[in-house]
Amino acid sequence: MLFLCICCSEINAQCPVNIDFEKGSFEGWKCYQGSTEADGGQNFIFLTEVPGPIAGKHVMLSSSPGDGLDQYGGFPKNCPNGSGHSIMLGDNDGTAEALGVSYEFTIPPTSNKFSIKYNYAVVIQDPGHQSFEQPRMQIEVFNVTDNEVLNCSSFSFVANNSLPGFLLSPNPGGNCPVRYKDWSNYTINLDGLEGKTIRFFIKVADCTYEAHFGYAYVDVVAECNSNLQGAVFCNSDTSVDVVAPDGYQSYHWLSSDLSQIVSTDQTLHISPLPTAGSTIAVEITPYPGYGCIDTLYQVLDTIQSNANAGPDRFPCNMSPVQLGGNTVPGLIYSWSPSTSLSDAHSPNPFANPDHLVEYELMVSSAQGSCITKDSVIVNPQIINQNLQVTGSNPFCLGNADAPILQAAIADSIQWYWNGTPLANSSLNFAPRSTGDYQAVLYSAVCTDPVRSNVVHIEADTARIGIRYPEVSIPIQFPQQIEARDFGQLYQWQPSAQLLNTSIVDPYFKGNSSQEYTVQIKTRTGCVTIDTQYVRVYKKIKIYVPTAFTPNNDGRNDYLRPLLLGFDKLLSYTIYNRWGRQLFHTTNELPGWDGKVNNIAQEPQTIIWVVEAVDIDGKIQKASGSTVLLP
Repeated sequence: MLFLCICCSEINAQCPVNIDFEKGSFEGWKCYQGSTEADGGQNFIFLTEVPGPIAGKHVMLSSSPGDGLDQYGGFPKNCPNGSGHSIMLGDNDGTAEALGVSYEFTIPPTSNKFSIKYNYAVVIQDPGHQSFEQPRMQIEVFNVTDNEVLNCSSFSFVANNSLPGFLLSPNPGGNCPVRYKDWSNYTINLDGLEGKTIRFFIKVADCTYEAHFGYAYVDVVAECNSNLQGAVFCNSDTSVDVVAPDGYQSYHWLSSDLSQIVSTDQTLHISPLPTAGSTIAVEITPYPGYGCIDTLYQVLDTIQSNANAGPDRFPCNMSPVQLGGNTVPGLIYSWSPSTSLSDAHSPNPFANPDHLVEYELMVSSAQGSCITKDSVIVNPQIINQNLQVTGSNPFCLGNADAPILQAAIADSIQWYWNGTPLANSSLNFAPRSTGDYQAVLYSAVCTDPVRSNVVHIEADTARIGIRYPEVSIPIQFPQQIEARDFGQLYQWQPSAQLLNTSIVDPYFKGNSSQEYTVQIKTRTGCVTIDTQYVRVYKKIKIYVPTAFTPNNDGRNDYLRPLLLGFDKLLSYTIYNRWGRQLFHTTNELPGWDGKVNNIAQEPQTIIWVVEAVDIDGKIQKASGSTVLLP
């Protein structure tokens, strides 16, 4: 797969917001995932927009502390021009996957000179397939307004040994060669497209055979104008150095009447100073297959330096703020101190100090003349982001212990429930529904609002109480009754004739019918009261199972009598077939476990004898046989 790194060294007021990723996020960008195929001698990339960056495939990088060196080319992954942030697009699994990012923007109607400048580095595995089957990176610049691809600015980097500037990696990690190109430059010329909507699309794709990868780093420099560097000068300068765009194979500077070549260097040195308003031209020739020959015209003019550090800023909770005003191309910007600045030489750096700092901006021409200065104060403010929660959570609607959320004191507050704004701006908020709650705090002293932490609230509603079907139980026979099983705590009332009143299914054993209520309390505090009527009837009988298996499997491990309609067990005795007593007790539980002196008995038929007092006070006797099974 291909990795994409986009970063930026300068910010211009004309530039689309975050086209250089300097916010450290994908704001403004669309992310894509898809596949690649080869058909009829052509390569096709199929992409579908995804909701946001995919973990491990659209990854934000940062030059601080940095991301190290590329494993194949050994060059820095982070752009060497001082950029703050970049992204990595994809992985090196080689699974015929395709990925992409795009940014769509409209060139201001007053900007007839506009460009996008970027640096790039490429690493591509070269398995030697046909060109349309190889891994690739694709740059596409599309004029959305006129529905046309700008072919001179759109091209593909495909693995082959004819790529200009590519070297063979000494560390391919296998038998397949890997070719890489260290950081290079390119400029997309968008002159004359003022008012047009442009889509800048970067696509990456694996080999179509699902086995080979490639990746690239791209650095966008957000100057967004096509004025040549050095084309403006101060009257006190002694000379002018005009620099043509980076990334072209050759440069031909032409005389003012375009009749002769005056230089073939990227930089044209002019001394003494040219006449203000004079025009120069440079013909730029790209590397074969990577753009079109173009001629750029530039008016040379004087410039006035006017440093503008911007208004004082009061960021809240260490939120970065951007400094400076409108950028004037051709001037040199320098900030001091460099403490907590994204780039001390950017006209519009981001500042993120943890204490009050006064920054001074010095602006000058390229030769250091026309110096002006201005300053700005950045005074960070701290607002408590933690929501205080009182009451119970989870909770039951209607209970007195319902939770209250309390935000920090602010000039105004906007509450959110699952990301949806609520019609409530009070300091305290009483949630009534399950969901995630958050407060956005606005303060007159803060440049930006502060978002609180998110608190998940779980709200519940008590169930309506019901009456259970009547249960009939023999007199003095232990039998379970059961409540609905949705609670955490249970309380049966009255407690008479129940063996345990605080469980969902207590045993009833008694002489008289009884109506019970059971209070069911959930973990959220909701209380439901159900009703159960138990009817008793007279039945006197002694039951003993005809077989049992004391093998400790939790089933039928004890032999004991079941007494229906009895008040008391007098004796329970077990004999073997020869009349030897094996077991004797006066308690119903637990019964005989099939052992004598803790020694398990062999399978056999045993004789049992039971003597008990019934509810009428009469002594009843019963005997029988049971088979002891292994």
